[in-house]
Amino acid sequence: MKLGLIGRTGAGKTTLFEALTKSRLDPAQRKESRIGTVKVPDERVDRLSAMYQPRKTIFAQVEYLLPAPAEHVKEKAREQSIWTQVRDCDALLHVIRNFSGYGLAAPTPQDDFQAVDQELILSDLVVVEKRLERFVLDQKRGKKPNPEEQQLIQRCADILNQEKPLRHFPEVAGAHVLRGYAFLSGKPCLVLVNNEDEDESLPDLGPWVDQETCLAVRGKLEQELGQMDPEEAREFMAEFDIRDLAMDRMITASYARLGLMSFFTVGEDEVRAWTIRKGTAAVDAAEVIHSDIKKGFIRAEVLAYEDLMAAGSYAEARKLGTVRLEGKTYEVKDGDIINFRFNV
Repeated sequence: MKLGLIGRTGAGKTTLFEALTKSRLDPAQRKESRIGTVKVPDERVDRLSAMYQPRKTIFAQVEYLLPAPAEHVKEKAREQSIWTQVRDCDALLHVIRNFSGYGLAAPTPQDDFQAVDQELILSDLVVVEKRLERFVLDQKRGKKPNPEEQQLIQRCADILNQEKPLRHFPEVAGAHVLRGYAFLSGKPCLVLVNNEDEDESLPDLGPWVDQETCLAVRGKLEQELGQMDPEEAREFMAEFDIRDLAMDRMITASYARLGLMSFFTVGEDEVRAWTIRKGTAAVDAAEVIHSDIKKGFIRAEVLAYEDLMAAGSYAEARKLGTVRLEGKTYEVKDGDIINFRFNV
């Protein structure tokens, strides 16, 4: 799953990307987009690993994209260049500046959010209007459009013309027939307010805040912590009474904002978290591991993480009757520990 960082120039997107990925900019790559893969913090994986002592422990992962700066692109193509880079992302992280600095104007987080959101809406409206024009041309040529697609595109036009993002209308943004359009304003969005080092609170973000998922972060501070070795970082956090890293909360929040969850496979060889969407059937979860498991699916042996912790061992959970067999249509729950039975 890939998430793209967006926001106005100077919001601190690079700082947050480096805090997230614990990376540093190579000057030779200054004009290129950057991608970093980050593990999703999950204490359940830690506890399962401590229980099984496997050879390998693998956390769920999320990929973050920092688009290449558009300075080297001709003026008219700059905005489109940024949006093209993030169009294939599954969700967006909208970074908003809420810090001061030499030569910087006072931060205006509410205005900055609305300005970028309007750019997303406008970009989608251009796509929608072109599609509506194509429908008219096709009808003149005797070609019948897909009625569901035509109706939904018209609904998108109505929403966007009211200057509202499509993500506030999940029945439209999530429609299968519209998936190929990759509407920017329809993507799940996590708003990251980039604060001063001493400020942990969210500013007044206006009436739209109730419709968005927002998180206050101290990007510069966490970037510096990310560059320290673990022991040095722990000492720094203890000295300045920093309880936890916003980056960990942000990774978890972005994972959840995508409607994702984890199920686990456990054993002496490997303890692993597998990423699926909420509502996934057992047979489709099996395919995440390997297509042959889906093809030869017989049953899923399922144990809830909480039941394993309560029992203390898999063998004890089996004695207590909390290990159960489920069929293809079973809806996998977050934290399920699954052993797939299959035959190819």
